[in-house]
Amino acid sequence: VQLVESGGGLVQPGGSLRLSCAASGFSFSRYAMSWYRRAPGKERELVATITSAGGSTNVLDSVKGRFTISRDNAKNTVYLQMNSLTPEDTAVYYCAAPFGKWGQGTQVTVSS
Repeated sequence: VQLVESGGGLVQPGGSLRLSCAASGFSFSRYAMSWYRRAPGKERELVATITSAGGSTNVLDSVKGRFTISRDNAKNTVYLQMNSLTPEDTAVYYCAAPFGKWGQGTQVTVSS
């Protein structure tokens, strides 16, 4: 089982990034998937979740209207589109499967 995140980087406030998480080694389309983040000095928090078929999503209140989670089951990939980024979004972002598997994380830094 492997989850590999990509797409992080340095972006100015107000900018956008799209994170990707490529999954392998399990039946991706059978599982809900989530994105978490851990900001410096803070606890890890759940950012967004999407159901197995992609028909339902939930996102953290503080990112509603700015972040969108989606998935492509044909590509075994889950995405997190992040718009209108603020410095408070700076964190390491992780994708996770519900059976306790995590990716290595991708750093997102929002700074001018």
